[in-house]
Amino acid sequence: MKRNLRLKTNYILVSLIIICSVILNHLAVGQTGKGKDDTGKTLKLMTYNLKYASPAFEPSWEVRREMQLDMIRKYAPDIIGTQEGLKEQIDYLADHLPDYVVIGEGRKGGDDDEHMAIFFKRDKFRLREMQSFQLSETPEIIGSGPEVNPRMVTWVRLALINSPKAGEKSPYPQDYRGHWENNREFYVFNTHIFNGPDAALAKVNASKLILKRINALSRFGEWTPERPIFLMGDFNSRPGSAPYKILVGDKNSTDPDLLKNSFEDINKIDWILYKGGAKVLRYEVIDYNVKGVYPSDHNPIAVEFEILNR
Repeated sequence: MKRNLRLKTNYILVSLIIICSVILNHLAVGQTGKGKDDTGKTLKLMTYNLKYASPAFEPSWEVRREMQLDMIRKYAPDIIGTQEGLKEQIDYLADHLPDYVVIGEGRKGGDDDEHMAIFFKRDKFRLREMQSFQLSETPEIIGSGPEVNPRMVTWVRLALINSPKAGEKSPYPQDYRGHWENNREFYVFNTHIFNGPDAALAKVNASKLILKRINALSRFGEWTPERPIFLMGDFNSRPGSAPYKILVGDKNSTDPDLLKNSFEDINKIDWILYKGGAKVLRYEVIDYNVKGVYPSDHNPIAVEFEILNR
């Protein structure tokens, strides 16, 4: 009798454990997916210094370009901000990555010099606006600044293509005039800040100029939705430096004009900063190589963001 009672008790306990495990697993899956795959409003950004096609750098660009294509296809970022790419390099990547649209010009104008190019997936975004400005006393004059290695910023205003899936209802009513709540726009800035022993002042002033330009695009009042703004690039400075404090501040900063770092690594000079309606989901330093051979002297940084409901 006691044995049967003990078996019955054990059976009930095991059943309760299984039921609780199923419930907890269901809740965990729901929390993980919430605001991510269910909404479809995620962005995977990558910043990547390509290393310009220097004849003195090994391996050569002809070898490195195939590695870079393989890496980009493997990780499939939605948006890539590249630095140091010459026209030949940008054109080659664009020709072999047909899923992307590429914009940007050389830092001396047109095709001349290194480009701050931005690649974005053509089936996910619509281009609303694009501009460049120089990191100099005359930002509107492309090519201005030092004669050797001038620096610039390329930026875009993009909109998420918000087409309903088969069987889903469109988020827009038939007459959607005045319905701004479904607007899914954001800005992406890409830059490569000065380097060298005489660049300290230029780095500080470049950071001030970039922050000023970014905040000129922020909302005018509380009635305006706060668009996400992303700033990526090679900053040639580490977290805690003077340029970093201008852009991000420190742990005690409360200035709403400042940006946030997606992940603070004291060893990294490549950053993806952001502000506005976005949340970091995942940060990764991509250690892509082929048998110990790297396609650049920089590792790409990739960050996945969630665009928050507004």
